Amino acid sequence: MLDNKEKTVSVYAEANPNPESMKFVMNVGLLPDGQSVDYPNLESAADSPLAQELFNFDYVSRVFIASNFVTITKGTDMEWVKLIPELRTFLKSYVEAGGPIFVEGFQANKPVASTEENGEVSEDDAAIAKKVTDLLENYVRPAVEQDGGNISFKSYKDGVVTVHLQGSCSGCPSATVTLKAGIENLLKRMVPEVTEVVADGVTI
Repeated sequence: MLDNKEKTVSVYAEANPNPESMKFVMNVGLLPDGQSVDYPNLESAADSPLAQELFNFDYVSRVFIASNFVTITKGTDMEWVKLIPELRTFLKSYVEAGGPIFVEGFQANKPVASTEENGEVSEDDAAIAKKVTDLLENYVRPAVEQDGGNISFKSYKDGVVTVHLQGSCSGCPSATVTLKAGIENLLKRMVPEVTEVVADGVTI
């Protein structure tokens, strides 16, 4: 994590496929590259003073923090054009003042990947899981991150890959289309053993 004190912070808003969320990109590091944390509500944000402050805005319903951006999901019909200036000003002032992003000793937990929820796994399944993980990390995650979200491999079993979606991907109307038309097709093409891709909490 970078030392953000005494640094002029620039913040710009970037739209993504989820109309209810907005990505706020900064010129400072918030987390090491490849790590992220998703807060679906105030109660879950105990380890992030920044996220707690954002939840003080009554229209903020979800906060996702990644390497150099914060994705904010709104729970109101108010237009983003009215909300962006306030959020940009807050983020810029907070980070420039050296406000804590996370509590001391915080570490972003990367999702634990497995080939099955429980039990032993075969060498073949482990090898397939490794291929899938590499493809997601190298080809899929960078694109999803561009849209203000994150995707991580959760498990592989009997041809079915389960992934975990965070940030703007959570509740995004186009997430299921991207999942099936984009990610599933890519994995099927590159790893013939894969028959389906599903996401935690996303109904296809």
